[in-house]
Amino acid sequence: MDWYLMVWRKYAEFNGRSRRKEFWMFELFNILAILVLAALGGVGLAISEDYGGVLFVPLGLYILAVIIPNLAVQVRRLHDSGKSGWLLLLFFVLGFIPIVGFIASIVQIVLMCIDSDPGDNEYGPNPKAAELAGNAGFTTIGLGGQPQPFTGTSNYGVCGNCGTAFKDATPFCSHCGVRRQ
Repeated sequence: MDWYLMVWRKYAEFNGRSRRKEFWMFELFNILAILVLAALGGVGLAISEDYGGVLFVPLGLYILAVIIPNLAVQVRRLHDSGKSGWLLLLFFVLGFIPIVGFIASIVQIVLMCIDSDPGDNEYGPNPKAAELAGNAGFTTIGLGGQPQPFTGTSNYGVCGNCGTAFKDATPFCSHCGVRRQ
């Protein structure tokens, strides 16, 4: 659930990179939410054909609300593999051409499945850096919140972006993920 909420916290953030897990968990929860809301609308229609369609309103509102974060996480996912986010526009346009659109959809799914570029790329640091470093100094993904105060002495300094004390010599801040200077 944290992966789903992470995308909502980055609502319209088109910069940076997103892991496969973040993208696919967001898609999974979207599909589940849409199925539940569609079932609710279907039950409403079964109960009353005249006014039951009103229960489809939450489904429509959810679909409208999820458009921007869905586009943002797809762009960040393309950035993670070193591709430009403008490819989404190309896939959208190609989707209107019957057979070409089907092939473009398959290519888009493949691009969402390929692994991250190792290390940094032009779109930012690798979001898997915490796992690759063995989670040394990185906090688990939570619901946002403030960084935990560091109780102890540290010779590693403080993040210039968020002010969190560095607990070790990892190259990224454990709170905001910004690369150390």
